[in-house]
Amino acid sequence: MTIQIIPSHPSADGAGVKIQRVHGFQNNGLDPFLMLDEIFSDNPDDYGSGFPAHPHRGIETLTYIRHGGFEHQDHLGNKGGVQSGEAQWMSAGRGIIHSEMPLQKDGLMHGFQLWLNLPASQKMKDPDWQDIGRDRLPWHPLNNAELKVIGGEITLDDTSFSGPLQQLPGNAAVADLCLKPDADLHLENPAGRTLLLYVYEGQLTLNGKTLAARQMARITEPGVVQIASSKGAGSLLLSGVPLKEPVAHYGPFVMNTQAEINQAIRDYQTGTLTD
Repeated sequence: MTIQIIPSHPSADGAGVKIQRVHGFQNNGLDPFLMLDEIFSDNPDDYGSGFPAHPHRGIETLTYIRHGGFEHQDHLGNKGGVQSGEAQWMSAGRGIIHSEMPLQKDGLMHGFQLWLNLPASQKMKDPDWQDIGRDRLPWHPLNNAELKVIGGEITLDDTSFSGPLQQLPGNAAVADLCLKPDADLHLENPAGRTLLLYVYEGQLTLNGKTLAARQMARITEPGVVQIASSKGAGSLLLSGVPLKEPVAHYGPFVMNTQAEINQAIRDYQTGTLTD
């Protein structure tokens, strides 16, 4: 089984929020995922400016906060905060204008935002949004580990666990896997799916291959993957069926052709993006 290691890199977004980023726009290698951003800082200068109002078209976003909190507001009048242990899902569809601003002025902020690609048939659908509270995101105990499934289904040690979001593109699954010392688990990767694993804390091995913090592993072959850690680790598990569609990307817009990107830009400039 081939395991590709993908490094993350420091970046900034919004009004200067410092992040670690993994993206796959150029070769569509993370399909059906497009990008993963991690915020991890206890310095409010790194995140305090937040993400003021900005548009999206053609994608879905999934925000998961481990520590701290952000508040979402959009042009439809939706408003809601996502805090420690909670998640927030947004489908931009044909167009949404939203902001994401921190709910704290100091302290540790640690969270992730994942971009998922909408298939061509759904890129112009109505936008949608929802909060997923802690009561819907329980931790499931495993062998020297615990699992929180946010969306889709994950099978570990021959047991399947489901999350509250079952409508993600590419039948995607998203989960937080925390490994305690001497953890040793077996994760099933079904045929036809891309499996991604991003380590945000500690170090682990996949079939004996070491994966360090701020690295992502990519597996496209079916089979069972052994996940182990001698000292413990925290990781984000992502799994999905590739859409295998062309990707045209410009800033907050992800479509299938450059002509559709040009149209999205014109629609935003003329105030018709959300019509």
